[in-house]
Amino acid sequence: MDRKNFIKTSGLGLGLTLFPIMVQCQDAGGNSELSVNIGPKIVKDGEGETFNVIGDIQSHKLIGAETGNQIVEWVSDVEPGVGIPPHIHTNEDEIFRVVKGQVEIMVNGETTILNEGDIAYAPRNLSHSWKVVGTEKAKLITSAFPSGIEFMFAELAKLPAGPPDFEKVSEICGKHGISFV
Repeated sequence: MDRKNFIKTSGLGLGLTLFPIMVQCQDAGGNSELSVNIGPKIVKDGEGETFNVIGDIQSHKLIGAETGNQIVEWVSDVEPGVGIPPHIHTNEDEIFRVVKGQVEIMVNGETTILNEGDIAYAPRNLSHSWKVVGTEKAKLITSAFPSGIEFMFAELAKLPAGPPDFEKVSEICGKHGISFV
């Protein structure tokens, strides 16, 4: 093989090798974070970046940059009465695991109470909501996949304290493929 042919085929091979990595590193909002060096991670209770997302106190344990943009996982410590109204994700599926307390969850019009150890799955494009019921604080572990929703949470956490401006919340969520029903 001559030098010119070698350079052409080597460049094509490199491009074909890197293309899947570049595509995988795009989140739903168009943000790129190269996360090729993925390794194990151990996160202890009480560790992780914490956000107050309109009363949902979230401690982010795994984010897309650490998981090849496959999953984001956070722990929520939520007071009774706090919840998220019915909404639809177009970019990610979610799994909710109740560690402590009781959470009323609605997925696709079906409502149930989740107790400690219970799990609910909310696929994208289906309406779902949740609310802490009972008298004690709830602890939930939520996973969303693929990742990207963590960018929305960071943006929502920057909103001023007090009653949320629902128009602003809807605008931020809409940029990330989430709409309220």
